[in-house]
Amino acid sequence: MERHQFLSVIHERYRPRSYLEIGINDGLGLARSRTRTIGVDPDFCITAELACDLELVRATSDDFFARADAISWFPDGVVDFTFIDGLHLFEFVLRDFMNTERLSASTSVVVLDDVLPRSVSEAARHQHTLLWAGDTYKVTAVLERHRPDLTTLLLDTEPTGLLLVLGIDPTNTVLAERYDEIVAEVTTDDPQPVPDDILHRRAAADPRLVAGSPIWGELATARSTGAPAPPVEALRSLRGSAAPR
Repeated sequence: MERHQFLSVIHERYRPRSYLEIGINDGLGLARSRTRTIGVDPDFCITAELACDLELVRATSDDFFARADAISWFPDGVVDFTFIDGLHLFEFVLRDFMNTERLSASTSVVVLDDVLPRSVSEAARHQHTLLWAGDTYKVTAVLERHRPDLTTLLLDTEPTGLLLVLGIDPTNTVLAERYDEIVAEVTTDDPQPVPDDILHRRAAADPRLVAGSPIWGELATARSTGAPAPPVEALRSLRGSAAPR
């Protein structure tokens, strides 16, 4: 399954009231949205046809999140669904997640792109390949270590994998408190020592199984009724369900 196909399924089954995309490039991700949407990118060049109620923000994600009225476009004042595909450097991706989480709710969905590079070259911090994932893959281990309360699931999508994050807690400040320590510990020079489990996607889930899960309807129902977020831990059983590479 290609990454945008997975995004389309989530839009259809979860039916978000609001969608935020960090790093919109040519608009192929935005084209999946049919809801009120904010797209953020300092240098976008949209070529896709769009059919959503859209606010475009030509800015870096840091500048966008620093605005007091960043998500005033969303009447409910919360982000239901976020796709993070900004600058492919670990520290920026981690900040994007931290900033996204504080504007989300317990029933929100966050998806990060480029977490399964296919080679050490593709995982370099300094781009020298046509397709570039950077060291974004490091965010998975960091969330698992520092935020075990979250449910994280790697997805075997093309071309460079996705990370699904559920169990969002906008009140949690652990990452913000440890951010400098984490970045100092995790950031390394090229070439990046990419684990074999990442390169061969051994822990990744089959995105079709995840897309077909009843969790999307359950999250949507909880969101609309104000009920507590449903348990999502069962998705962890899908880890490693993708075909071996």
